[in-house]
Amino acid sequence: MEKNRWLMALSAVGVHICIGSVYAWSVYVKPIQTQMNWDLTDVTIAFSVAIFFLGLSAALMGKFVEKNGPRVSAIIAASLFGLGTMGSGLAIMMESKILLYFFYGVLGGCGLGIGYISPVSTLVKWFPDKRGMATGLAIMGFGFASAVWGPTIKVLIEAVGISGTFFILGAVYFVVMFASALYLEKPEEGYLPEGFKKKVESGKKKIKKDLANLGLSEAVKTPRFYGLWIMLFINVTCGIAIIGVASPLLQEVLGVSAIAAAAAVGLMGIFNGAGRIMWASLSDFLTRPVVYVIFFATQAIAFYMLPSITEIVVFQVVLYFIMTCYGGGFASIPAYIGDIFGTKELGAIHGYILTAWAAAGLVGPLIISMVKDATGSYSQTLYVFAAFFVVAFIVSILMIINIKQVKKQNKH
Repeated sequence: MEKNRWLMALSAVGVHICIGSVYAWSVYVKPIQTQMNWDLTDVTIAFSVAIFFLGLSAALMGKFVEKNGPRVSAIIAASLFGLGTMGSGLAIMMESKILLYFFYGVLGGCGLGIGYISPVSTLVKWFPDKRGMATGLAIMGFGFASAVWGPTIKVLIEAVGISGTFFILGAVYFVVMFASALYLEKPEEGYLPEGFKKKVESGKKKIKKDLANLGLSEAVKTPRFYGLWIMLFINVTCGIAIIGVASPLLQEVLGVSAIAAAAAVGLMGIFNGAGRIMWASLSDFLTRPVVYVIFFATQAIAFYMLPSITEIVVFQVVLYFIMTCYGGGFASIPAYIGDIFGTKELGAIHGYILTAWAAAGLVGPLIISMVKDATGSYSQTLYVFAAFFVVAFIVSILMIINIKQVKKQNKH
C-alpha cells in the first residue's frame, strides 16, 4: 500500500514539534535557579550545549540518516530526546549540573540534531512539486513548538515540580516522536504524486531538473555550499540576536513595560513559525535564490531602521517581519539544497550546513554583549547586524551568478 504523503508531512511535524520544545527552555530557567540556587550562566549552559550538539550531531549523522532511512533515524532521535528530557529530571533530583548538561545538553542535543534532519530530506523526495512548502511545514512545527510547550511547562512545574515536569514531558516526547517515526519512509526512486504525474505526462508541467546530483564529499568542494553556509549563518546570527534582546530593546527604545515586552516576545514565536511555511511556500513560486535576496535586502533596511522607530506599532511590525525572515531562512534551506545539489545525500548536506546554526548560536549573543558593553546601548548592535545583512545580500547575488554559470556549463 502506498503511503499518503500528507500523513508523511504530519509525521514530520510530530517529530519537529517535540524537539522544538528546546525553544521553551527559558521557562525552566527561573524555577531551576530558585530551586537549585544556581546562577543564570549555570542554567543557560544546558541550553547552549544542547544547541551545540544539535549542530554537531546533524553534521556527523547526516550520512547515517541517508543510509538507514528516516524511520530508524527518527526512532533513535525519539529515544535520545525522550531519555535526555527524563534524565534532566533525575539531574534536578540529584542536584547535579554535570548530569543536567549531559542529559539535556549532550543526549537531548543529539536527539535534536538527528530528529531535525531525519524527516526533512524524506519530505523533499515526497514533494517534488512543492519542495519548499513541504519542508516549511515540518520546520514550522519546530518554530511553533515553544508556543505549545512554554505554557505547558509552566503549568506542569506548578503542579508536579521541575523533576516531575521533565519526567512527564520526556515520556510524552518519546511517545509522539516514536509514533511519528513509524510512518516515515522514503518514496520509491523517481516517485511523482498522481496529479503531478498526469500533468507532466500531458506536458502541462515540467519536472524541474536539479542543478546537479552530488554527494556530500562533492558538494563541499563547490562555492555554492559555502554560500549557503554563510547565508544561513548570518540569518540565524542576527535572528537569534534579536530574539535575545527584543525585550530589553522594546523597553529601552520605546519605554514599554516589561509585561508588554514579554507579550511582544511571545508573539515573535508565532511569526517565526508562520514565516517558515509562508516563505518556504513562496519560494516554490519565486525560486529559492530570489527569496534569499529578498530576505537580506529587506532585513538590512529593517535592522538599520529599528533603533530610530519611535512608533510602537511600526516597531512591532518591523520586528515581526524580521522574525518571519528568520523562520523562513531555516525552512527554505533544505529545498535550496535539493535544487542545487539534488536529493542523493540531501540529509547529509543539510546536516553539514546546519553547523552554521550551531556557530551562530555561539556568535550572535557574543556580538550583542560585546557591542552593548562597548556602547552601553542595545540599539547600536542593530547597526552591526544591518552591515552583516549587506554581506549576506552580496553572497545571495553571487549565488545566483554561480548557479547561472553552472547551468550554462551543463548545457554545453
